[in-house]
Amino acid sequence: MRLLSLVGARPQIIKEAIVHKRLKEHYIEEILVHSGQHYDYNMSDVFFEVLGIKNPDYNLNVGSASHGEMTGKIMIEFEKVVLKEKPDMILVYGDTNTTLAGAIVGAKLKIPVAHIEAGVRQEPKDMPEEINRILTDHVSTYLFCPSMLAVENLKKEGIEKGVYFAGDVMYDLYLQMEKSFRYDTYKALDLEENEYILVTLHRDFNVDSKEKLGKILQQLKKISEQIKIVLPIHPRTKKRIEEFKLWKYLENAVIIEPVDYLNLMGLVKNCWKVITDSGGLQKEAYFAGKQAVVVMPDTGWRELVEAEWNSLSDENNLFDITMEDNSVEYPENVYGDGNSSEKIVEIIKTSFFRNN
Repeated sequence: MRLLSLVGARPQIIKEAIVHKRLKEHYIEEILVHSGQHYDYNMSDVFFEVLGIKNPDYNLNVGSASHGEMTGKIMIEFEKVVLKEKPDMILVYGDTNTTLAGAIVGAKLKIPVAHIEAGVRQEPKDMPEEINRILTDHVSTYLFCPSMLAVENLKKEGIEKGVYFAGDVMYDLYLQMEKSFRYDTYKALDLEENEYILVTLHRDFNVDSKEKLGKILQQLKKISEQIKIVLPIHPRTKKRIEEFKLWKYLENAVIIEPVDYLNLMGLVKNCWKVITDSGGLQKEAYFAGKQAVVVMPDTGWRELVEAEWNSLSDENNLFDITMEDNSVEYPENVYGDGNSSEKIVEIIKTSFFRNN
């Protein structure tokens, strides 16, 4: 059995690395193709060390371009690789232009496509990632869902065949990396467990408007008068705060430079709550048993909101939602048991040998 995995962004490389380890254990050959959609390979050595990330067998070097041009370039170059390698299956991950391009090529060439992280849905429907998710799911043969809500989302769209609740590969990652989490930043800031809120803010719809960013920072100022705030500041956010002259609202906050994944997870593990507009950090907070206040109109991880563990907020209610006593019981196994990569590979292997 030969699998061809297509990746194009940092999170996809990490997910692929986790699945790759399981494929090797099952003696399944994997050919790795990098589209070059994001060509920044700046990744902590610890990921290479723990996950054994392999170098791509092919790099399509598409670079940055408009959505249509990028997707088209990837399809053209990826099709050449597929025709040469003749894989039994194509694996795609997440919701990028690379994901969609790989899925269309596989479907057109009548090669089964497996979509890891299928069924995730989010408003607005015209956002590029949402378009990529929906189209990829509708041409995939195997749909590996991170949650039961994702399974239900597909059912509503008439997709039931080949759908599996596999759990979230990123939970596998969290558990594998947990023993390597670092607490240097936590200790250097002289923080105390459950006595601070970790804040990350970087989305354009939150920081590019002076009025909206100002209101968010005013809300953070109110929060910082009651509990310490730690803010690893994103370059985009820092630039906007300087441009809009809004530093006065962060006088009580502990502002630090962005930290690496391991130290960030150390901060998450010991905080009281997380305030964020990061998709990944919403889940990582849950993995760590911490509630997140999500500064977004909607989230791809609605299951955590529906469980009342995480909460959506905006520039007008951030203080009230953060400070309310939301003592809800921790929802167990929303994203599986931390063994999703093994489940995915078992399903792929069993299905292949049953059909061949």
